[in-house]
Amino acid sequence: MNYDVIVIGSGPGGYVAAIRASQLGLKTAVVERESLGGICLNWGCIPTKALLKSAQVFEYINHAAEYGIKTAPAEADFAAVVKRSRGVADGMSKGVQFLMKKNKIEVIMGTAKVKSGNKVEVKAADGSQKEITAPHIIIATGGRSRELPNLKQDGKKIIGYRQAMVLPEQPKSMVIVGSGAIGSEFAYFYATMGTKVTLVEFMDNIVPVEDEDISKQLLRSFKKVGIDVMTASSVESVDTSGAGCKVQVKTASGMQTLECDIVLSAAGVVANIENIGLEETGIKTEKGKVVVDEFYNTSVKGYYAIGDIVSGQALAHVASAEGITCVEKIAGHHPEPIDYNNIPGCTYTSPEIASVGYTEKAAKAAGYELKIGKFPFSASGKASAAGAKDGFVKVIYDAKYGELLGAHMIGANVTEMIAEIVVARKLETTGHEVLKAIHPHPTMSEAIMEATADAYGEVIHL
Repeated sequence: MNYDVIVIGSGPGGYVAAIRASQLGLKTAVVERESLGGICLNWGCIPTKALLKSAQVFEYINHAAEYGIKTAPAEADFAAVVKRSRGVADGMSKGVQFLMKKNKIEVIMGTAKVKSGNKVEVKAADGSQKEITAPHIIIATGGRSRELPNLKQDGKKIIGYRQAMVLPEQPKSMVIVGSGAIGSEFAYFYATMGTKVTLVEFMDNIVPVEDEDISKQLLRSFKKVGIDVMTASSVESVDTSGAGCKVQVKTASGMQTLECDIVLSAAGVVANIENIGLEETGIKTEKGKVVVDEFYNTSVKGYYAIGDIVSGQALAHVASAEGITCVEKIAGHHPEPIDYNNIPGCTYTSPEIASVGYTEKAAKAAGYELKIGKFPFSASGKASAAGAKDGFVKVIYDAKYGELLGAHMIGANVTEMIAEIVVARKLETTGHEVLKAIHPHPTMSEAIMEATADAYGEVIHL
């Protein structure tokens, strides 16, 4: 065998799995067809956060007078904003290259195809092919923008998230289809930069996986910045024959026609499982995902799958955790299976959203009797001082045992606060323990303690 482990794909699942394998003494190779770091570092998590930061800075400057600062009117240089984002992504990708060298992992550029007998065929860009072998092959090929049948992406007028990050010029108007994390983040970015944005969501609430109270607050915040939101609506067709786009939207009150420069399809992601040898190797798939057990073994011994191509949340930190768990099991360690009900989700709009565990609706459906507490940032001294009073923290406890079932936050910097809840749930912390853990003042994080106090009828600052 050439290697102990071959990892196909170098996104946050693949490269993390490779590094952990090398740390555990396994001779490791990574096959990557495009850029080290995968979609997350190059076209996802990292460059979008750079774009969002530019939008946030622009927003700060435009509201500087509220902080007692006089400035000249701000002007956004869209091309420079995009250039900065690409620079940040390039820097992170180079960081992964360094980590590969540091950990003595061989990087093989090309398109991989798994074959029977623990083999991987790699086709390079110049057409040359070679075969490599390993007793353990981890497939981490990630996902791509889902293309709806009636919304075919042409890369110019109807685009996916990749094109949305590098448009040559800022559109005057945009219709965004889908209000999950991707759609909502781009809605905030483009609206803040000055584009007229309409957000169309098929479900009854925007960010539909979130607690309904969060969805309602984000809707208020979006309307405040001028985003038009259409819920319980679907895009039926788009006419791109003219200068712009004519979008036919089906709503509860009938059909509406929207005109815009660009349509962004943000209806989720689909797994990259085509043409990588799964059928020939006999690896089982179901509903567009690779079937795996709790340690990411596929139906064929010696082949594993992690990240967006398996069931579970399609998030970078989930893929990384899966990669580490998979490799530690391969190396003979005894890792715990991942608890998928304790995975934090973050959306980097302004205000930010962060959540983990049960929503109120799901907790009731599971049969729990609940104690629910909410603390609005309008009552927070730190939020008032920062001029960021939109939002709240909502905590959900089991009334019988005090178990922390879930938490849902919307506000400034809440993505930095959610880890407290994740750790608390991992340690099976009770509501009483959270309440008696002294939080620093003034901080946004003390809202967690205050919300808990509200759940138990002991809140001081409401």
